[in-house]
Amino acid sequence: MADTILVTTVDLEPAVRLRDAFEEDGFKVELLTAGEGIADVQDARLLVLTGGLDQKQARRLAREAAGYDHFPIIVLLDGSAGPPADVRRALGATEAFVKPVDPHDVVLVARRLLERSRLREVTGIIGETDAMIEVLERVIQIAPVSSTVLVTGESGTGKERVARGIHAISPRRHRPFIAANVAALPETLLESELFGHEKGSFTGAIGQRKGFFELAHRGTLFLDEIGEMPISTQSKLLRVLEEREFMRLGGEQPITVDVRFIAASNQNLRQLVDLGAFRRDLYYRLNVLSIHLPPLRERQEDIPLLIDHFIGENAQEHDRSQISITPEAMQILMRYGWPGNVRELSNLIESMVVLAPGSIIRPEDIPREIRDSDGRSFGLPVPIARNDGNSATASPPELEFIFRTLIQLRMDVEDLRHRFDEYRHTHPEIAHGRSLIAPAPAVYSPAHIQDVPLAEDITDDETDEDEVIVYRPGMTLRDLEQAAITAVLKDVKGNRRKAAEMLGMGERTLYRKIKEYDIPL
Repeated sequence: MADTILVTTVDLEPAVRLRDAFEEDGFKVELLTAGEGIADVQDARLLVLTGGLDQKQARRLAREAAGYDHFPIIVLLDGSAGPPADVRRALGATEAFVKPVDPHDVVLVARRLLERSRLREVTGIIGETDAMIEVLERVIQIAPVSSTVLVTGESGTGKERVARGIHAISPRRHRPFIAANVAALPETLLESELFGHEKGSFTGAIGQRKGFFELAHRGTLFLDEIGEMPISTQSKLLRVLEEREFMRLGGEQPITVDVRFIAASNQNLRQLVDLGAFRRDLYYRLNVLSIHLPPLRERQEDIPLLIDHFIGENAQEHDRSQISITPEAMQILMRYGWPGNVRELSNLIESMVVLAPGSIIRPEDIPREIRDSDGRSFGLPVPIARNDGNSATASPPELEFIFRTLIQLRMDVEDLRHRFDEYRHTHPEIAHGRSLIAPAPAVYSPAHIQDVPLAEDITDDETDEDEVIVYRPGMTLRDLEQAAITAVLKDVKGNRRKAAEMLGMGERTLYRKIKEYDIPL
């Protein structure tokens, strides 16, 4: 059944043109007149507001849409309505266009929003931050093909959900999805579980058994914590991925399979390659297409959305009346660092829904270790644990951590050196030993060096505090970030879109930083 698109008739001319374009693309369209609502139309999936937000109908429909899960809103604005991003945020809309619009552009955006909304429903992936929207866009791009995918991210960020999402909207969605955790399988049984075995191939093999690859034939196989796989098994996995065939343990005939392979890891596989703990050729074979999931502490704006979702989900599952959360409790949960990411948040919300004495979650209902947290996470990276059966030669965790850090530092320094050499070739004056000083608009990172004037070319009148960012002892990264944002906003005369582009961050992130640092505009 085709998705139904709702289009308001406040501005009739673009409404009619949009109706024709949507129907031409295979959608069903319902034109909403004054007084009609979303609930009046069955199977409605997306709302287009043609009259901006100056109409009472627009605000009423936006409030109604907020009561649905993943109901996208597109708003068409007049040129005098203000910056589209500001208007979109005020209305709670997903996308905004300035009239006159090309109907086909709106249809294209609407199709992408519907795919994203459907993916959220299928996988449970929730998030409106730029990072999570990018993840969802990558899933939509990757799903139609059969290339191998590597999903990375800390434990609890939702790597299996991403894998299930790729499978759910792929041409293989009606075929099996097989998921397994490599770390949970004993090394002695791992090959048997992956490739299967013949009767009598080893002690206890009382019959023939199919492995994960056979069970996932024409479907998708997802292996989590691939970095824990022994080297000996890695070589056999590489052959299967390249040749698309294997033999069961004890078997004599090769078996050909058609499997979409998705791997995931909470470790840095590139570092494991440098340490000799992971095959380089297998790493490159896995990393054909990649998706990285950010930790929850880096997308705090998504926490209220996740909390509302988990509260509703658990209240329904445990047959509790509708439960709400106070703003004070929400602030505590927003401040916490969430080392266990979304999984930790989900488990906490479930416990609070079950144990909360009333219908409101208050600060006293939150565990003390979270209430008393200052928002920072003090956990060190987990040492690489290799189950090679030779504990006598295993490195102490402290030495292993130091070694991994040195490896990463070497890689970063080499990368920076190459980039500086390139910069020096294009700026011969650097070879004479003259120093650099960065003006406010310049943004430094190992991956991006912008043109900056020489220190000797800047006069005393030009080096006032508002125009030059100078590091002083005692300054934190937060201080530098605040100074950089303030300087760039001044340079672009308050144009936040240009400022976001110069700073290399999303507009939403910039808005949040401006509010957080209380930067005057």
